[in-house]
Amino acid sequence: MTDTPALLLASSSPFRRQLLDKLGLKFIHQSPDIDESRLAGEAPLELVMRLAREKAEALAGDHPDTLIIGSDQVAVIGDQVLGKPGSREKAIEQLSAASGQRVTFLTGLCLLNTATGRTQVACDPFHVQFRTLRPEQIERYVDAEQPLNCAGSFKSEGLGIVLFKALEGRDPNTLVGLPLILLTEFLAAEGMSLPL
Repeated sequence: MTDTPALLLASSSPFRRQLLDKLGLKFIHQSPDIDESRLAGEAPLELVMRLAREKAEALAGDHPDTLIIGSDQVAVIGDQVLGKPGSREKAIEQLSAASGQRVTFLTGLCLLNTATGRTQVACDPFHVQFRTLRPEQIERYVDAEQPLNCAGSFKSEGLGIVLFKALEGRDPNTLVGLPLILLTEFLAAEGMSLPL
């Protein structure tokens, strides 16, 4: 491809921006303004794929000839969906529920080509086996790292790694919030071979 289309990350997340920086691509970022509420009866997999798509679509009108990346993530324990805790108390509650459990992180990814209207959407799962954690460990972790804007209440790229017994998945970047292996495949389908 001779002309590389503009690339837009539809996210306000500094973590996703740091991940996308790894690919060495020039991009801009903008926060999409969408309602991220779960629909009645909506399965977690459907939720993250819908929100990833809606985030990309929300910015499409203002960005012609652009590849827009949308992503969304939830953590799931059994049937319980864990989003961003937002408070210390909720973070402690989420990590207490995760203690000794296998937690699945579902990350939806969308790449929307506004020039052609083509949309690629998929979900990349990642599994985390948590250690059995004592209440004081959880509290010290939450106070040290303040993971209040992270699905599941931890930062795997930081001190959160001490909470885990094992990790299982295709791409460790997925756990942080942006599946780069899948994104590279989506970009290749749009004619962008990396590295550029």
